[in-house]
Amino acid sequence: MGKMNLILVTGRSTKQGTGISIGKECAEYREATNVLGLNRLDMERAGLNDGDPVRVTTGHGAVDVRCRRADVPEGLGFMAFGAACNQLVGSETYASGMPDSKNFNVEIERIVPDQ
Repeated sequence: MGKMNLILVTGRSTKQGTGISIGKECAEYREATNVLGLNRLDMERAGLNDGDPVRVTTGHGAVDVRCRRADVPEGLGFMAFGAACNQLVGSETYASGMPDSKNFNVEIERIVPDQ
């Protein structure tokens, strides 16, 4: 797989929300916040399977997460709020006090383990 460009949206997910109640150190929270949800067709085009490691890159940073099939439109990726998506979001708040967390361009590529 080469690189693929998508629009990323971040937000709350049920697993992230319940995980934060248990604690940010728990496995459930880490799992929920280290996943990139992708449309089935985008995954097929990219040759990705559920659980494959991918690098997500923006102009602000990059993170390595796992991809999962999600009920999102083609061309869109979703990540739950957490440490991983925070590395992708810039600090500019445009005087709102809240950085952009929706609708920004990302590049994804499959991470190929060392042989």
